[in-house]
Amino acid sequence: MSVSNDMQRLKSGLAISQNRFVWSVTTPVLLYQLLSIFILGWAFVLMFFDYSPGRVGGPILGLGGSNPFIGLQNFVEMFTGASVQAKLFRISLRNTLIFAFLVMPLNLAITLPLAWLLDAIGSRFRAFYRTVYFLPVLTSSVGVALIWENMYHPQAGWVNTIVQALGGTPVAWLVDPKASFLGVSAAMWAVVAAYVWQDYGYNMVIFIAALQEIPGELKEAAQIDGANEWQVFQKITLPLIRPTILFVCVMTMISSFQVFDIIQVMTNGGPNDQTQVLMLDIYKNAFRYQKMGWAAAESFILFLLVTGITLLQMRLLRTDWER
Repeated sequence: MSVSNDMQRLKSGLAISQNRFVWSVTTPVLLYQLLSIFILGWAFVLMFFDYSPGRVGGPILGLGGSNPFIGLQNFVEMFTGASVQAKLFRISLRNTLIFAFLVMPLNLAITLPLAWLLDAIGSRFRAFYRTVYFLPVLTSSVGVALIWENMYHPQAGWVNTIVQALGGTPVAWLVDPKASFLGVSAAMWAVVAAYVWQDYGYNMVIFIAALQEIPGELKEAAQIDGANEWQVFQKITLPLIRPTILFVCVMTMISSFQVFDIIQVMTNGGPNDQTQVLMLDIYKNAFRYQKMGWAAAESFILFLLVTGITLLQMRLLRTDWER
């Protein structure tokens, strides 16, 4: 009887310990989620107010009074207003779209062929090159921005040294508002190159993992039937990694729309607002100019933009068996 009682007490003690462990692990997560929900709700409310933390408002979280409710006026001003902040918002929106739609095709044009080449070499060398190409992803964005800023130096930078060696004319990449290529400012091309250099290793590793999951028998059967390497890649490899391409496109686009640190360090939105993107404009309005209501409205526009383009990508790139 005593042995049975001891076993029951032991089981009860274990159950109590397990419950304590579960609560100790989940409670911080729940608190973090509640805090996140409150922040999102607070941002949603703020976009309907002309709110600034520097003004004394009403009794409920500072809303009302000198922080008045203005409804949809922020959104109307953004798209139709003639104020400086409205014009800067439209410039930032355009620059964000230009940046994202430059980054994604360039990233894919580099990472997919590179992953295909690395998948074709031996496993020992594949691991070495994969590590080398992935290292920029682990580098601080601020460090990457400072490195590329020095490379773009008008006199001492490596980029202009190479341009001169090829017989070209040096360019003040980050400060010349008149320099442009294919209708896009040189400064925008400069920050796109820095961003792609840091980010391409991540997508390359994803593509390598997808390529390694393709059964070798399919490729061998196609080659036996007379298909060359390009036909194998086009007819077998691409269809099978299409879900991975969708994932890469969606994640790259989302991260591109949220670019901030590289641009903030390299150009701070210049020259002449040619690299001013939405995240940088949101940051300046919220923390430099204390226009929290306007910044919240901009954040909501960015959320709608990212959501809409993500749904469009999923519609266009999903495979037949996913429909």
